[in-house]
Amino acid sequence: MGRFSILCAILRQLHLSLTLLLTNEISKYDYIFIDQLSAAIPLLRFFSPATKILFYCHFPDYLLAARTSFTKSLYRIPFDWFEGFTTGLADTIAVNSAFTKSVFATAFPRIRLVPKVVYPCVTPTITSLSKAIDNDLPFPNDGRKIILSINRFERKKNIDLAITSYSLLTRIQRCQSRLVIAGGYDTRVSENVTYHSDLVVLCEKLGLKSATSRNFISSLSVPEDTDVLFLLSIPATLKAYLLKTASLLVYTPAREHFGIVPLEAMIAGVPVLAHNSGGPLETIEEGKTGWLRPADDEQWTAVMRMALFELEEKAIVEMATRGRERVLELFSKEKMAERLDGEFDEISDKRSIRGLVWTVLAGLGVVIGLGTAFALRS
Repeated sequence: MGRFSILCAILRQLHLSLTLLLTNEISKYDYIFIDQLSAAIPLLRFFSPATKILFYCHFPDYLLAARTSFTKSLYRIPFDWFEGFTTGLADTIAVNSAFTKSVFATAFPRIRLVPKVVYPCVTPTITSLSKAIDNDLPFPNDGRKIILSINRFERKKNIDLAITSYSLLTRIQRCQSRLVIAGGYDTRVSENVTYHSDLVVLCEKLGLKSATSRNFISSLSVPEDTDVLFLLSIPATLKAYLLKTASLLVYTPAREHFGIVPLEAMIAGVPVLAHNSGGPLETIEEGKTGWLRPADDEQWTAVMRMALFELEEKAIVEMATRGRERVLELFSKEKMAERLDGEFDEISDKRSIRGLVWTVLAGLGVVIGLGTAFALRS
């Protein structure tokens, strides 16, 4: 009924873990990779002590949860404590960025384990995305250069920044570009619905003509004079095509934990303009694969104008090449697998050392015990 989401998520994970334990399925595995939710860690550690556990933290859940009332704040207290307690029981912890690592240290000061940074890889895989953007799809193309924004329709994504900055650009160079705002949209989520409506109203206030498409077919009949096009919950193939045709990707959220969309843009050869905080500080190279700017309309407009109308073709090609190389070098599926493999090896080493220590201590205990017993008998 739209309530108790964290409780239901915990119960789902516990149900899955109990299934693994009761069917003895867990005995087939040496390692367990637990993602996002740490609730099952103590259960698995107790009933399957030989299995090593890596917990992958995207971001502390208690920092993401909204506390819109006193009752909601009270409701969250046991879950917030439980998150910190269970997370600390993992053999090792990985986080998705250095930014998340810094937040983790503040959020869980009692956890002695120091998280390791393991960057996520591009999803879908680089290979499938590359194939997708090579396919030609029909799409309205009247010669305008495309500025693309891909984000869920949530207020924290700060899509307003893209629209207000673009409105300043249209005053200088009208009818030479179009802002396309695509992203996750669910009619069952009230914030998605209201935020989209607010963005449409914002366009009207700024004198921008907008249109909304809820499927691929309706996007084909967009009027040519549309300044801002909203695409709701687009399929992966259309997103890939948009990346292929875009001249610039704008990534507006502040303090984003990591941000996979800038990587998808870079693998497609599209430069990125992002807020200078959070994950983008680690994924984007200033002036080489994109630009990092504070949430200032004029600064964003200046970068938009430069990227679309002032950069020479040679500089654009170099930026696209560097972006692809950077993703392959640091954020590929193979690179993530390599880092995780190293973390699992380290767990094994720790367990081996721990086992050796306990063996030595047990041996010393036996020797001391026998020596004491012999002394007492003497």
